[in-house]
Amino acid sequence: MIRQGAIALLGRADAPTDAVEEYCSYLGEALRAHGISLAIERVPWAERGWRRALRSLRRRAKAWKGTWILVQYTALAWSERGFPLRFSRVLRILKAACVRVGVVYHDVEPFTGPRFIDRLRRRAQLHTMRRTMDLCDVAVFTVPMEKLSWMKPQYTHSVFIPVGANLPAAGEAASRKNIASDGKLSVAVFGVTGGSSTQGEIGEIVEAIRFASSRVKNLRLTVLGRNSKEAENELRRRLDCVPVEIQVLGLLSSENVARSLSSCDVLLFVRGPISTRRSSAIAGIACGLPVIASEGPETSSLIRDAGVAFYSPQKRNDLGEVLLHVLQDEHYRASLAQRSWIAQQRFFSWTVIAARYEEFLEKKGKVQPPPLTE
Repeated sequence: MIRQGAIALLGRADAPTDAVEEYCSYLGEALRAHGISLAIERVPWAERGWRRALRSLRRRAKAWKGTWILVQYTALAWSERGFPLRFSRVLRILKAACVRVGVVYHDVEPFTGPRFIDRLRRRAQLHTMRRTMDLCDVAVFTVPMEKLSWMKPQYTHSVFIPVGANLPAAGEAASRKNIASDGKLSVAVFGVTGGSSTQGEIGEIVEAIRFASSRVKNLRLTVLGRNSKEAENELRRRLDCVPVEIQVLGLLSSENVARSLSSCDVLLFVRGPISTRRSSAIAGIACGLPVIASEGPETSSLIRDAGVAFYSPQKRNDLGEVLLHVLQDEHYRASLAQRSWIAQQRFFSWTVIAARYEEFLEKKGKVQPPPLTE
């Protein structure tokens, strides 16, 4: 029985897949079990322009009085080039309509970069993120607040809720005992960042596979997800003459992603340091896999408690050494898989995540609009 309704408000859609929209869809499905419906709405500023999009939002918001609006924040969802200064106008319109505003920070830190334009972008994002904290009723962070460089003690209306894997519940931590095996050890890579990061990620993958394949027979590399097809030719070229089977699956349905990952033995995550906001890494944990990744400022105890084997990008061949250890030591591999299973049930399942949202979504009380000034 649905007792309450809420709305997830998104900005510009990402392509070819939109992980934030998928996040909201899975969250909505899990919230229904708690009697809460979650509709998905967008502010179509990229298609209609900001003026018309905000005018439309102002009209729609009149019907949302007293409703929780969960505004999803990434810098590029609210600005073409990552200067999301208009985001606060969206929140002020919502507050003027007396809705309850929650902001979900999928980007938890401003972008970095050495150029002057990068420094300007960082300042614009930091200003927006702090202004957002002043306007919202609840801020949801996908990493622990103590990991953030800009968090202030007065931001007491914050809650940490990690992301879940954008995979169907039936695929979560699948039992791999029932998956047919052809005798190969399979290494999964789920998603390639693309752009300027592609070559670096391919280089790490190739180096690790070369190292492991020189000591382990019957090795398979399975690459799937975003930008995997774009990376295929380079991967095949650089792994030519290496005794490894390569399969590149491209974009798959969430059901097939879960099935493909669950048939593998280990997930390589080379898209930067692992954290509780990296859904492509959490997907490995959700499918009961050992995950090999590097640590960073956002890596929390929830990740360390999961089945993650850490490598150092600064140490030559360390990724290959760690991969080789996981592949050769069956007992170690099984223990990591068990830890991933337990972490999924305790921290990363959509059931647990929805319960955390329910804690504040069911709170009552009148929401007063703040002064509409910058």
